[in-house]
Amino acid sequence: MSSRRDFMKGVVLTAGAFLSSLRRGNAQQEGHGIEHQERQLKASRAGTGYLPVETPDIPKMPWTKENGVKVFHITAEVVKTEFIPGKQVYAWGYNGSVPGPTIEVMEGDRCRFILHNKLPEPTTMHWHGFEIPISMDGMPYISQPLIMPGESFVYEFTVHQKGTFFYHSHMAMQEMMGMIGLFIMHPKKEFQPKVDKDFGLILQEWALLPNNPIPNTLSMEFNWLTLNGKAGPATTPMIVKLGERVRIRFVNLGMDHHPMHLHGNTFYTTGTEGGRVPQAAWTPANTVLVGVAQARDVEFDAIYPGDWMIHCHLPHHMMNQMVSMVGPMTHLGHGMHSGMGMEEGMGMIREGSAMDEEFGASMGRALGVGSTYEESVGHLVGQKQTEHSQHQMGADQTDPKKVPGYPQDMVMFMDEAVEKPETYGLAKNWTGGMMGMMSLIRVLEPELYEKVKKLQAEGRKKQESSGPHKHG
Repeated sequence: MSSRRDFMKGVVLTAGAFLSSLRRGNAQQEGHGIEHQERQLKASRAGTGYLPVETPDIPKMPWTKENGVKVFHITAEVVKTEFIPGKQVYAWGYNGSVPGPTIEVMEGDRCRFILHNKLPEPTTMHWHGFEIPISMDGMPYISQPLIMPGESFVYEFTVHQKGTFFYHSHMAMQEMMGMIGLFIMHPKKEFQPKVDKDFGLILQEWALLPNNPIPNTLSMEFNWLTLNGKAGPATTPMIVKLGERVRIRFVNLGMDHHPMHLHGNTFYTTGTEGGRVPQAAWTPANTVLVGVAQARDVEFDAIYPGDWMIHCHLPHHMMNQMVSMVGPMTHLGHGMHSGMGMEEGMGMIREGSAMDEEFGASMGRALGVGSTYEESVGHLVGQKQTEHSQHQMGADQTDPKKVPGYPQDMVMFMDEAVEKPETYGLAKNWTGGMMGMMSLIRVLEPELYEKVKKLQAEGRKKQESSGPHKHG
């Protein structure tokens, strides 16, 4: 068995052998860009099952081919992104994207991934669910040394599985900063029944105080929920023509499980993070629980026209910028306070210990100062509930202050701010019902479908003419 010194030397030599390829990456990718690959994928679909997966708001990862090997260049780096217009976040991702670009390969492909670390700390890459040699698994120290800042590491293996997989950093807190991407292994023989549209969605949670653009990865409370790095209503709707068969691939890498619900349609779960589910095991549903580190593929026939919502059905996951009304669950004092502050509710402590009395559990939220700890408050910061408003039942609803529990839900409209080809034809003020982990599947009549597809094509052409840009 070779020593650690021999192991490290071998890694350095291997990485060095590919440095010239790494330096040529950008120039080569221009010749084999996404449009070129899409044409290749469509041309290769006949008899191969290679229908490109659409990942709204996430780019595809370009590749080159060298001596029969598909070569991908991946850069781990800080990425400035935007969850909704005006909400900028400094997350960590790959190739300027959060989540990272989608990788698509064929069953049987030989692939090489050159990971360059532009982060200020070490990293590694884990290929989640892959059956590959242990030296390629990406487990720090066990299967490889850490990739230090400014260094590169080469992963190479043959893909022999098929289905929905993903790649991610195997540094736990880096995962919570956004370092994940879809990895689709297309089968040599197309799954039956064939689908006409294939979509991929990555589910993530984030803890962000209102004036801080950097996620708090230590927090156990999450107030931003995203699909493919966007929160509703900034999530891009998925466009389907009436009568088409649709597949949606969900991947979850966070701290919460997500019951993903589709309005107006019944689907079947046809795949997991382990691959295709035998058809005899398919069961009808409209909600699928996507657990942490899991993938779920669902399929349905789009026979009902409409703009159908798809979302996590946990109520707090259908909001943006919400702040928990309950602080750390450990409570050492006598009784339960009300009216704790915003930071306490998020579990974000500036000083002292989480075990301190002042950071105990709280019902309700207020300014978090002085006597407000002992007062009964409503959802709005600083709103005091009177005895009359607390106990009067059947109150006159024309006076909201007399209604027990008021206020609850609030809405805001931002139709123009998130306008894009995929939102063409949506009802006025549609954004008022879209927040958090929400998106739309638009099942369109042929005429409207063609109009939207034309607008999409025009948008891509305009984007290409404006030159390269960063995700978000």
